[in-house]
Amino acid sequence: QVQLVESGGGLVESGGSLRLSCAASGFTFSGHFMDWYRQAPGKLREWVAQISITGDSTNYADSVKGRFTVSRDNARSTLYLQMDSLEPEDTAMYYCAVWYRGVDYFGQGTQVTVSS
Repeated sequence: QVQLVESGGGLVESGGSLRLSCAASGFTFSGHFMDWYRQAPGKLREWVAQISITGDSTNYADSVKGRFTVSRDNARSTLYLQMDSLEPEDTAMYYCAVWYRGVDYFGQGTQVTVSS
C-alpha cells in the first residue's frame, strides 16, 4: 500500500531554514508528480509546492515562492522541501502527497514551528 513518511520538522527561529524529507513506498515513485501541503491550526490545508516526475518542472504557492525549493531523488524514492527565510506564518504541519489511481494519499505530517 502507499506509504508516505515525512521527517525533518522542528522548531526554528524566524529567518532560519529547515529541510523536510518524505520517504515514499508502495507505488512507482519515479512515475508520479509529488506535492507538499501544509495546515496551520484552525486553517484549511494549503497546497505549497509540486514537482514533476523528472524534477525539471516545479510550481509553488505565492506565499512560499523564492523561499522554498522542492526536489526529489527518484533512486531513493524520496521527496524534499528546502525551506529558507522561514517566517512565523510558515508554522504548520507539513504533508507530502501523491495522487495515485484516483486517490490522494497524504503522510502523517511533520510539524514546523517558526518562532518570532
